Amino acid sequence: MPEYRRAFIAGGCYFFTVVIQDRRAILTEPANIARLREGFRRTMQARPFQIDAVVVLPDHLHTVWRLPEGDDDYPSRWRRIKHYFSVGQASVIGRGSLARRREKGIWQRRYWEHLIADDEDWRRHVDYIHYNPVKHGYVEHPGDWPYSSFALAVRKGWHDADWGNVPPTRIDAVKGGE
Repeated sequence: MPEYRRAFIAGGCYFFTVVIQDRRAILTEPANIARLREGFRRTMQARPFQIDAVVVLPDHLHTVWRLPEGDDDYPSRWRRIKHYFSVGQASVIGRGSLARRREKGIWQRRYWEHLIADDEDWRRHVDYIHYNPVKHGYVEHPGDWPYSSFALAVRKGWHDADWGNVPPTRIDAVKGGE
C-alpha cells in the first residue's frame, strides 16, 4: 500500500473532495442540505476558515478553503462537519469495523485534499467545482444547480453568468475530483 502524506501549510488554500460511503445519494435531500450547512456554519464559528467555492452533489462534495494564517488544521474541521451531519443519520448496518470505531458509516473515512499551488491552480479548481454538476449530467448550465457557489462567483466577477455553456478545458488537469 502506498504511503500518502497530507500537506499541512499554515494559512494554506486547499481543494477537497469528500464522499458519502458507498456513494449513496443522500447529500441533496433537503433535511441533509440543511444539516450540512449547519455543520459548516458551526464549524466555521468554532474554527474559522474561508470557503472560496463549493458544490454539493448527491453523493459527494468539492470545496476550496483558505485557512487562517498560522493554522494548518483542516482535519479537525472536517471531523466536526462530518460529525454534525452524521448525528441525524441512521447507521449503516452490518459493518463490525464501524461499530468498533464508533462510526456510523455515513462518510468515506478518507477524503481527497490538494494544496493549491498558485493562482492558476486555484482558478482550475474553482472552475472544476462550478462545472461539476454539468459534468455529472445533473444540469445543462452551472447556474442551474442550487447547491453551488456559482452564483456568488458570478457576483464576485470570477465567472460571467453564461460561463460553462462550453466545457472549460482547464479542468481536465484536476486530480481527486470524481
